[in-house]
Amino acid sequence: MPVLCKVHRGDFIESMHVGFVVVVDSKGEIFYSSGDAHYLTCVRSTLKPFQASASVKAGAVKHFNFSSKEIALMCASHNGEDVHVNTANEMLKKVGYDLSYYECGAHSPYDKNSKKTLLYNNEKPNPLHNNCSGKHAGMLSLAKYLKEDPKGYTDENHAVQKQILEQVKRFSELEEFPIAIDGCSAPVPFLPLYNLALMYQKLASTDYDELNVLYDAVISNPYQIAGQDRFDTDFIQAMNGNAITKVGGEGVRGVGVRTSQGDVYGIALKIIDGNQRCNPAAILAVLNELKLINEDELEALKIYHNIKLKNHRGIEIGSIQIEL
Repeated sequence: MPVLCKVHRGDFIESMHVGFVVVVDSKGEIFYSSGDAHYLTCVRSTLKPFQASASVKAGAVKHFNFSSKEIALMCASHNGEDVHVNTANEMLKKVGYDLSYYECGAHSPYDKNSKKTLLYNNEKPNPLHNNCSGKHAGMLSLAKYLKEDPKGYTDENHAVQKQILEQVKRFSELEEFPIAIDGCSAPVPFLPLYNLALMYQKLASTDYDELNVLYDAVISNPYQIAGQDRFDTDFIQAMNGNAITKVGGEGVRGVGVRTSQGDVYGIALKIIDGNQRCNPAAILAVLNELKLINEDELEALKIYHNIKLKNHRGIEIGSIQIEL
């Protein structure tokens, strides 16, 4: 039985989203699953910590003296707020590159106030506002450290992407997988959900030096990973160092959880139709079902799982409910 996200209007179900989820334990065994645990999906931005791991492992992050905040931004799908834009810009300066080296493109900030500020000042967004600007600064640092031509660093055959894909193979325990092009122009694989969960179990474990650096940076700087009114930031803050999460486009999510008993779990979720509105509620329902989140943590995140739908007059007209 898959995860069902039921959207109610009054007492009736108006629409429904279906999700698949798999939870992997420290032995790499499936601890829990709902739906197809081996469903092949594009992992999108859930890949970012593992893309960033290549720069850490090679020594580029240390060479360019990236701060904890800058390392966290390498894993981010950020809002494009000033703190994110300024951090990415400082990373570029440390590497010795400017905006012209970016191959991620530009889009308006996710943050409404930041977007309004650009409009008010009659300014256009630049690549620093791209939610992937931290990831791409990390890729550029790796190109510079390897003494490779940065041009074409997003090409699958570039040395940067070759090192990243080796890391993906290592942590996913797969030698082959389909590869497509992500929204930011970097290569992105399709992986079975089980293998994505396996990667997040490793991210939350303490068994891999480069992943430890990334995990510690993200839990120390949760605002860098997303920003204002974003579930990823609020979840990492609420879990107080015991869990990490990263959303990806089209309804995919990875979670790594450390328990007080010393167990470490990796979770992968995919909302099949790609809709994000029930993604946080679904993952919280799974964590609650498996007792991997406590009441205080759930209370801190109640806006994400106790979802009441209101119309333009503020009248409550329905709700979103998760059924496992």
